[in-house]
Amino acid sequence: MNQNITIPSADSELTNAVQVIKDAILQSQQRALQSVNQEQLALYYGIGKFISSNTRNKNWGKGFIEAVSEQLRKEMPGLRGFSSRNLKNMRMFYEQWEQIEQHNSADETAKMMLNSADGTAELVNADNQPLISTNKLPEVRFAIDADFPIAAFMSIGFSHHIAIISQAKTYGERLFYIQFAYDTKVKVDDLTKLIEEDLYHHRGNLPNNFKKTIPDQLQAFRTITMFKDEYLLDYINTEELFVRDKDRDEKVIEQGIINNVKNFIMTFGKDFTFVGNQYHLEKFGVEEFPDLLFYNRELSALVCVELKDGPFKTAYLGQLAGYLKILDDEVRKPNENQSIGILLCKSANKKFVEYVIQDYDRPMGVATYKTSADMDEHLKKLLPPIEELEKLL
Repeated sequence: MNQNITIPSADSELTNAVQVIKDAILQSQQRALQSVNQEQLALYYGIGKFISSNTRNKNWGKGFIEAVSEQLRKEMPGLRGFSSRNLKNMRMFYEQWEQIEQHNSADETAKMMLNSADGTAELVNADNQPLISTNKLPEVRFAIDADFPIAAFMSIGFSHHIAIISQAKTYGERLFYIQFAYDTKVKVDDLTKLIEEDLYHHRGNLPNNFKKTIPDQLQAFRTITMFKDEYLLDYINTEELFVRDKDRDEKVIEQGIINNVKNFIMTFGKDFTFVGNQYHLEKFGVEEFPDLLFYNRELSALVCVELKDGPFKTAYLGQLAGYLKILDDEVRKPNENQSIGILLCKSANKKFVEYVIQDYDRPMGVATYKTSADMDEHLKKLLPPIEELEKLL
């Protein structure tokens, strides 16, 4: 009886062996880095507490921190990370997280978050004396609740922590950015930028499926924050919008955007480039013409915008998904990310949109828009009814 036996080639064995060892090395390096980071955070927190106690109690005079930094540099040549500015950052790090510290070190039931470096356990000031009476750093312990992102806190770098506590003012914001930095592995500069753009308060306002359809979490967050949930198109010629012809009204809005494309891009956000309107697409002899096509440099993606003069309808998502499929297959370049679709409707039930959009596998969001005709009720009462305006037109 003949049996087909596959004998691995030498090249295949080599590739597998290298991959196994490589994975083990990378995992080990990652664990080592996390351990080093935890030790560093514990050290910086302890130093921050020591400096805080001495400076806030006025035991140290003006310029003392600078003198400490200079002396450390002289006694430990090549030492990095202990400039006077960084020493003050360590103080800020301690003072901003002081409220979650476990002060009763004898309470063994409290959860431990950060442990001090080896050999420092005996340095705890058991008599609760001010730190100015000792030249030794304290053990670092925190009492945390179940909602505290302990793994994230211990894993992100000190520079990330400083960026967060310098810019995010509330406890909830800080916890959010700590978890975000941990999940996305975002660089400090990018994190700073996202905090400036107030990611915390703008996240999730636009009904979308970006987290589900964009594998890279940072790219998904960037996409979410790139678009608003409502746009004011106050440069649209509203006198032409009372025709009661939906298709014509959509053309008026589109033409108003084209005539004011610079304003529209500024409304949409930065790094947008206008590609064209009624952009011609063709697949298998079928032609399609999406309303507006942009390219966003930060997202490295085409952005297709479809305009609808009226309330949201589920059929619009299918139409937009079709455009995105053709764009990805026929227009997108190899180095670009998936094309993104934004549906601009006159109105939309956000909860309903969020519900139905999750079944689509193309990155899409639904926003609403207002024109200068959408003024408050008080001003509307001062104008003639729509019917009379239509007669005048």
